[in-house]
Amino acid sequence: MARSERLLALLQLLRRHRHPVSGATLADELGVSIRTLYRDIATLQTQGADIEGEPGVGYVLRPGFMLPPLMFSQSELEALMLGFRWVQKFADMPMTKAASDALAKISAVLPAELRDELENTALLVGPRRVVDAEVVDLVLLRSAMRRERKLRLAYADVAGTFTDRVVWPVALGYFEETRMLVAWCEARNDFRHFRTDRMREITLLESRYPRRRAQLLKEWRTQDSMRSRPDSGQSGA
Repeated sequence: MARSERLLALLQLLRRHRHPVSGATLADELGVSIRTLYRDIATLQTQGADIEGEPGVGYVLRPGFMLPPLMFSQSELEALMLGFRWVQKFADMPMTKAASDALAKISAVLPAELRDELENTALLVGPRRVVDAEVVDLVLLRSAMRRERKLRLAYADVAGTFTDRVVWPVALGYFEETRMLVAWCEARNDFRHFRTDRMREITLLESRYPRRRAQLLKEWRTQDSMRSRPDSGQSGA
């Protein structure tokens, strides 16, 4: 394991412990000697990590420390760049801009050699097929999900028939050729999938939905998994 990766692993170990943990325990989990562990602790402290403790007592990482960008491994940088490039190709415009801004912030504080690795990665994303055909604001959809608020949705089905629904937005899926909202539909009393390009109007309601979004997402995943089983006898929503 490279030293930069070992330092990152040490930080992650410390984050998992709310109370002081002994140097011997940390060294054993990392597979290094206790002397190497002490040197790594000292290195992180000089880089700004608020690590309290001493040999024989134990160590704890106080909240608030932001991971230095130099801690990114080459594989992590490749994963970041691949993700950014995918978002830039397939997401809606506000999300694309947010990805570009985030990438610029990361690139600005990286050491020169890592910045070159980030910008010159050979991992590429295929051509864009999705067309921005939405007439509704996807920023509002994402806001409703974060705030766990209900939405009133005017929606046209594949035949062009309009319906008015009250839904609980659960997740927003980005695919190569379309975008899909997963939501609990009060009219159907079940989960439904709504293509964003068929939405004609959305209104953020004041009321919150009665269950947490994380729980709804878990229930939808379970239900969707059952529908995907060859022997389930169910069709997709």
